[in-house]
Amino acid sequence: MTIDWTHFAPLPALAGGALVGLAAAWLILQDGRILGASGLLGGLIPPRSGDWRWRAEAILGLIVAPFVAHFAFQTASPAIAAAPATLIAGGLMVGFGTRLANGCTSGHGVCGLARLSPRSLAATLTFMTAGFATVFVVRHVI
Repeated sequence: MTIDWTHFAPLPALAGGALVGLAAAWLILQDGRILGASGLLGGLIPPRSGDWRWRAEAILGLIVAPFVAHFAFQTASPAIAAAPATLIAGGLMVGFGTRLANGCTSGHGVCGLARLSPRSLAATLTFMTAGFATVFVVRHVI
């Protein structure tokens, strides 16, 4: 295994992780809600009455944050070596998995594990195992 030292940026990754953790802690302490990206989006389509605005603001923040971080940390733009069809298929599979698991990596992996949820532990182990297996098959088998 080799590390792509050109794109290895531990400080921006640490800052991003700290911000996600702070946002998750703030949301659960302030409103008693779990910060999960799939739950945020699921509450927008169709819109749930009374909490549409904060969900839209959170999704907007997820979209804008990488651009802000790019300029703040002067990181190199990543190269995506996959065809558009592969990216679309991967996105659809992730979407299916989040519906099947009733949550995504942020909901289960960040918030659920912090609350010591056994269901979130099982979901996170499944996500990670599937990710490791997919990378191995794509990089070493196919």
